[in-house]
Amino acid sequence: MDPLILGSLGLAIMLVLIFLRMPIGLVMGAVGFAGLVYLCGFEIAFNNLAITAFGNTTIYALTVLPLFLLMGQITVVADMSKDVYSATYKWFGHLPGGVAIATTAACAGFAAICGDAITGTATMATIALPEMRKYNYSMEHASGCIAAGGTLGILIPPSIILILYGVITEQSIGSLFIAGFLPGVLLAVLYIIVSIAMCTISPKHGPRGPKFSFMEQLAELKHVWAILVLFALIIGGIYTGLFTPTEAGAIGAFGSFVILLIKRKFTGKNIYTALIKTMRLMGFIFLILIGAMIFSVFLSLSKMPFALTDLMIGLGLSPVSTILIIIFLFIIFGCVIDSLALVLLFTPIFFPVVSSIGFNPLWFGVIIVIVMQQGMMTPPIGMSCFIINAVARDVPLVTVFKGVMPFWVATIVIIIILIAFPQIALFLPGIM
Repeated sequence: MDPLILGSLGLAIMLVLIFLRMPIGLVMGAVGFAGLVYLCGFEIAFNNLAITAFGNTTIYALTVLPLFLLMGQITVVADMSKDVYSATYKWFGHLPGGVAIATTAACAGFAAICGDAITGTATMATIALPEMRKYNYSMEHASGCIAAGGTLGILIPPSIILILYGVITEQSIGSLFIAGFLPGVLLAVLYIIVSIAMCTISPKHGPRGPKFSFMEQLAELKHVWAILVLFALIIGGIYTGLFTPTEAGAIGAFGSFVILLIKRKFTGKNIYTALIKTMRLMGFIFLILIGAMIFSVFLSLSKMPFALTDLMIGLGLSPVSTILIIIFLFIIFGCVIDSLALVLLFTPIFFPVVSSIGFNPLWFGVIIVIVMQQGMMTPPIGMSCFIINAVARDVPLVTVFKGVMPFWVATIVIIIILIAFPQIALFLPGIM
């Protein structure tokens, strides 16, 4: 069988198995291994399996991953998300859609130390949904606001997805973090504008909350010092070149332990919970990483990525048209494939195309992460929406999907803005 046909067949089989809800990492690894056996023989395929599993999990750049994951899990057990929400609620709760504004701002603040959309969405849902019910917010808008805001965790640095993208494409993780900062803030602002507009046009979506005095607002800031210090230390240190992303991860993890001590929550139970969740996440990520790398080797030997590059260049499309097609494909597959698996699987396929038509790799990384956010909000398998439904069983899934649609449109807007003005993502990395 022609290697190119075999590669296409392997991709089709893998997608079918994923649609059947089989474990993504195992599916990619099994299909990739079978393809390598057909192309190279069992011995070479088995040797490649061992080399890939060991080589791709002992990369120095990946040491930053467990450090930031540990930091995020410690901030969860330290209840830092509650502190952020309380502060933003007292500052913005009295505005039209104020509780929704506070929720989005809290999601952005928590994203700055979490790095993971699933953790961010689940945590903010448990905190913010009861408050939004209390002030008679429509569950449509409340659930949509949290489902969208929670996805900011994979864009605002430190981002787990950007770390893996940097490892795959051999880009500077520090530069990717800095590139994601302004787009992340801009997207959070767009989400806030959506909430203000919806609650101004139709107050039933979000009545105003109580207004607090300036002294009460000011006093509340003392509870968010930990997040501000951690974020400033990590991103400021990377931006100024004071330390590398790996060193930043170590400092962040150590700093989170210190904060846990200061907040008097340094207990055996909390430490055990944080460590166990970190190890489980690492196991999940590494399983997908190994499977994706094995499958990528198989695709490379089948010459499929190179054929795709030649095909898209041969179509004679403009660079913008080509990037729009790639974004569209990511959006479609993002509806049914986990964002982590999608980045690991399709980045090696489309990155050569993007490089060949002259787009900046840092900019493309930010675009891909935003598209991943959109996939997490898109039916039928919008992971963020399913998390809201799992936390609030009485909120129908269709209500969550309906409520998230205005924010889905806002995500399209930010993609268009970044295509038109790529310097929004590239300005800060350019002056590092």
